[in-house]
Amino acid sequence: METTFHELFERYASDVHRFAQFLCGDPSLADDITQETFVRAWTSFGSIRQATVKAYLFTIARNLYRDSLRRPVREQLAGDVPDGAVSVQARFEQADELGRVLAAIDGLRPTDRDALLLHVRDELPHGEIAKRLGLSVAAVKVRIYRARLKLARVR
Repeated sequence: METTFHELFERYASDVHRFAQFLCGDPSLADDITQETFVRAWTSFGSIRQATVKAYLFTIARNLYRDSLRRPVREQLAGDVPDGAVSVQARFEQADELGRVLAAIDGLRPTDRDALLLHVRDELPHGEIAKRLGLSVAAVKVRIYRARLKLARVR
């Protein structure tokens, strides 16, 4: 069964917007990132796997946010470079950065990684994460903080 664009947007738009706003802190930029995320997902080559669609959308949103941070620098450096060349370069940068982030996530302690993913990906509150991992709420907060610090060093 194939999903329509409208169904995809209705199901995940609020999650993507919340994630984008978490990244940038700017509701207007989060709106732009959310809209562009769905346009890129829908116009990408190949089909979207339903099992991983939310993670795929979050990856696109994160990359768009990072592009927005680099845009002024890239525009200064690009000069008269054609748009296609810049986008290819940006794709290589994104792939490299994604590889580093995934390696950093893999390098986290298992309990730190689990706490972070349950909080960010699954949007569980600290109390629920504590129950699932058999930890105190304070320990969960420390693990999430520690994991975010390690990932921030990659950026």
